[in-house]
Amino acid sequence: MKVVILAGGLGTRISEETGLRPKPMIEIGGIPILWHIMKIYSNAGFNDFVICLGYKGSFIKKYFMDYAAASSNLSINLRKNEYKILDSVSENWNIELIDTGKKSMTGSRVKKIQNYIGSEAFMLTYGDCVIDLDINKVVNFHKKQNRILTITAAQPKARWGALDINNGIVKSFKEKPKGDGNWINGGFMVCENKIFDYLSTDDNCIFEQGPMDKLANEGQMAAYQHDGFWHPMDTLKDKLDLNKLWNQGKAPWKIKYE
Repeated sequence: MKVVILAGGLGTRISEETGLRPKPMIEIGGIPILWHIMKIYSNAGFNDFVICLGYKGSFIKKYFMDYAAASSNLSINLRKNEYKILDSVSENWNIELIDTGKKSMTGSRVKKIQNYIGSEAFMLTYGDCVIDLDINKVVNFHKKQNRILTITAAQPKARWGALDINNGIVKSFKEKPKGDGNWINGGFMVCENKIFDYLSTDDNCIFEQGPMDKLANEGQMAAYQHDGFWHPMDTLKDKLDLNKLWNQGKAPWKIKYE
């Protein structure tokens, strides 16, 4: 089963970083968040990736073109302009990097990679969030539900502390509690091939609007409720928080990385 990763958006909410590079290349612990996401899948045994490129897509292409050399010890002969990899630590990944347009919306990007998927079911996620999720549990849940689309529902941590106030007196205070009881689409989705029937190559096709609305109305969308860790890379604060977790050795999504 292939893994499709949406990696072409502008990332305007974290423009401090995305003026220089695409959002999926923002680093956690000196490594792009895209790599962290791919590791989550490969740890579950999924190593075939289709990455939907757009804004500054060449940056992502160059990263993977140079990956083996950058992550290995080298022997370099400058006279002959030759180099040899001494001990490769490259991943067991097959990666297809597909340009899906600089201005395409999410639904359009997915539709444009249809020919690279074939007739099988596939996984789909965003290139800007990490999670402590057992991917295989989502896949098994999807098969049991027998729906066209399964999303992973998450409860993000609140941005601010919560106050319980009664007659002007604070009864309790919770520092950044877990959400407000609502579930959101956390990505890490499983899609049947029939989902392409709901999409269009029109650049304005937004996966999370018309297509998902229609799937929900038809009873064709299931939700795997994940009550563990989930965190996006939407703002500079998100970057700082994720890097703090990583540097302290407390990153919940880090599994079998060494």
